[in-house]
Amino acid sequence: MTTENPPSDNAQCFAMLQSGLDLLDQGLTVFDADLRLVAWNKPFLTLLDFPESLAYVGAPFAGFIRYNAERGEYGPGDVEAQVAERVADAARFSPHVTERRRPNGKVLLLRGEPLQNAGFVTLYSDVTEQRYLEGLAEHQSTQLDERVRRRTAQLENANAKLTRANIENDRIANALRRSEERLRLINNTIPILIGYVDQNEIYQYANKGYSDWFNIPEDSVTGHSVPEVIGEEIYAQVRESVRKALCGQQVTYEYQAQRNGQTVFARSVLVPETMPDGETLGFFVFSHDITEQRRMQAALIQAQKMEAIGQLTGGLAHDFNNLLTVIIGNLSALQDHRPADEEVNEFVEPALQSARRSVQLIKRLLTFSRQQKLEPEAVDVARLIAGMSKLVRRSLPQSIAVSTDLAGATIHALVDPGQLESALLNFALNARDAMPEGGRLHITARSVELDRRAAEAFELSAGTYAMIEVNDNGSGMDAATLARVYEPFFTTKRFGLGSGLGLSMAYGFVKQSGGGLSIRSEPGQGTTVLMVLPLTRPQAAPENEAEEQPPTLGGELALLVEGDASVRRIVRQQLVDLGYPVIEAENASQALEMIAQIPDIALMISDVIMPGGINGQQLAAQVHSEHPAMPIILMSGYADDPGGNLAVPVLNKPFDRRDLARAIQQVKLAH
Repeated sequence: MTTENPPSDNAQCFAMLQSGLDLLDQGLTVFDADLRLVAWNKPFLTLLDFPESLAYVGAPFAGFIRYNAERGEYGPGDVEAQVAERVADAARFSPHVTERRRPNGKVLLLRGEPLQNAGFVTLYSDVTEQRYLEGLAEHQSTQLDERVRRRTAQLENANAKLTRANIENDRIANALRRSEERLRLINNTIPILIGYVDQNEIYQYANKGYSDWFNIPEDSVTGHSVPEVIGEEIYAQVRESVRKALCGQQVTYEYQAQRNGQTVFARSVLVPETMPDGETLGFFVFSHDITEQRRMQAALIQAQKMEAIGQLTGGLAHDFNNLLTVIIGNLSALQDHRPADEEVNEFVEPALQSARRSVQLIKRLLTFSRQQKLEPEAVDVARLIAGMSKLVRRSLPQSIAVSTDLAGATIHALVDPGQLESALLNFALNARDAMPEGGRLHITARSVELDRRAAEAFELSAGTYAMIEVNDNGSGMDAATLARVYEPFFTTKRFGLGSGLGLSMAYGFVKQSGGGLSIRSEPGQGTTVLMVLPLTRPQAAPENEAEEQPPTLGGELALLVEGDASVRRIVRQQLVDLGYPVIEAENASQALEMIAQIPDIALMISDVIMPGGINGQQLAAQVHSEHPAMPIILMSGYADDPGGNLAVPVLNKPFDRRDLARAIQQVKLAH
């Protein structure tokens, strides 16, 4: 009789790993060169809703594809054609990463890697919850244990009958070695960091991905302590989780590390190995990289903040513009009726200027939230900066020296000039606040050619752009502050000195203009703002043409439809000053009744938003269909053009009497 050779230490180690693979929260399959199933785990069957009867050693890859095709996973089409196509793709054994949405709503990430001597391993992750179910391939372990048991039983029977037991033992040993090599290959190929730490916090095993993650040789993990492998800085983050795992508690945590100058993030699961008597021998470590997930979450949060600001601004714009219509209308009327009264104008003019600046602020906020249409034109950047220099110098203390370098070249950018001036002034004021003791502010403009790599920093494609650079030698910003400068309402200024919207609005304007913004800063080294904008050619000078004489205003009966009594009073007075007799309606229903009963109405001016269920667009459409010759003007406090498909001019609030007169002239010329 011969006895079975005791298993090697490596065999015990890999058997231990194999018994733990079912704790992974990801599905796993291994197919050989003939596309026959070699290994799998239960999460694979659960994630893809496969019956257990479908999975067995040697099961054909085509069987799984056919099962999916027959239940409509790949959509309508010929089942056999769908199976043949996917089997052909798999037979190429090329690495691939794909996402697939299941009929139950789950999104699965499939990552396949080829194995040596053909075949491939595939990892199935449920990224809907961004969590991975722990588990190892218990079924594969059971199959392997059962195979070894059967082999051992065959060997014991053969020992009683045959004299060639040693040859059989060698054959079994070779099979075990092949299994060990296969398991090692799987562990080193799957995109998961796997390790095992004993109760003394010493690594007894780590796959290649684990050592690669920490950028150390493979032989520098096994036999070394946790702090030696991961470093004291990371160990300080995970120390408490390690302690809990060694007390028999399963732990999930996240940590960050520095790699090649970049911050990376990982999520780890510690699964303790506990004996029946409660003693914890150690724990398994399963980790994966979540850096890209963190980046996408940060981008989503930023987008949600921008959307919230946009919704807030858009919702308030109409009410603000109605208020400003009343304010500007009354002030303009007072100024028109008392033009020679210097004492009155001394108070009226500053109030009018402030109200008009409020109009520009609303427009900038709407531009920032991308609800206000920009009015781009070919802007001579050098001339605009030169024209702003006086304003910038007046806005800064004498202790700050302001200089410009416009390169002597004419550079034209396709932008809204008012928004560009506002952004540059905001940069200058931020520089002022960063230099309380004085300093230097330098503004340059030039044409630049950005290659692919340089353009990516601005989230643009390669090409030629106009670049404006605003540089100061102030206090600068650290990395944490720099990462948040575009956030709405984020400010480092003390309460009352800043809204935290300046850079956010500038960023929104630049992106909406098809450009990009980049800010470079270090504490004590000052700040440089780089703004790139699309280049364009200068606009051709308009030919001198005789202006068409506008029709004489006044004398005709005008219908004013406005739900806000204060706004209605102001617009009525403006119409009266222009010579129009006016009748008023609070809503569309009243307006339609008046038009039906008063044939002398020759002009209708209506707000877009009104009470009563019928808005200005609907009113204009109905009046136009019944009285196509009647001139119609819509008033709007929103940014979007509310005229719809009708050729109806829109007068944006707030406006004064001159704006109203021009709108009436235009609509009369059109008729």
